[in-house]
Amino acid sequence: MELLIKETLEKLLDIIGISYTGIKISKEGENAYYTEIETENSSLLIGWHGETIASIQHLLKCLLWKQGIESKTQVIVDVDGYKKRQEESVVRLAERKAEMAISSQREVKLPPMNPYLRRKIHLYLADSEKFKDRITTESTGEGDQRQLKIIPK
Repeated sequence: MELLIKETLEKLLDIIGISYTGIKISKEGENAYYTEIETENSSLLIGWHGETIASIQHLLKCLLWKQGIESKTQVIVDVDGYKKRQEESVVRLAERKAEMAISSQREVKLPPMNPYLRRKIHLYLADSEKFKDRITTESTGEGDQRQLKIIPK
């Protein structure tokens, strides 16, 4: 599977004319793969607020589905650790907002974010010993304006 992902991503990057120095793929779960593109031109691949890398990830998934990969397989595409840094930043924000919700006993909304980051926060806060019995989370809104609400119990 890792080889199929790597070869497909290499072809995609070659077709769109983006240079890279390497591609690393690691299995993150039963049906999850983390793909890191190494490049000297990371800003071009990441794009404005990660839009380009999100598009590349979507195209890669579509190409893999056409080749028979199961639709439940998750493939995350990252560039020089951009998404990892973004995840860490969003988790820190969620921790601060969860503490704020607990201390004020009022629900707190996070800014709109993509489904991947919302899911990361839902899971992180649900599994956190510090927060799991003190708050609950839910997503509200539509489309690009969908955001996460942290609600004290």
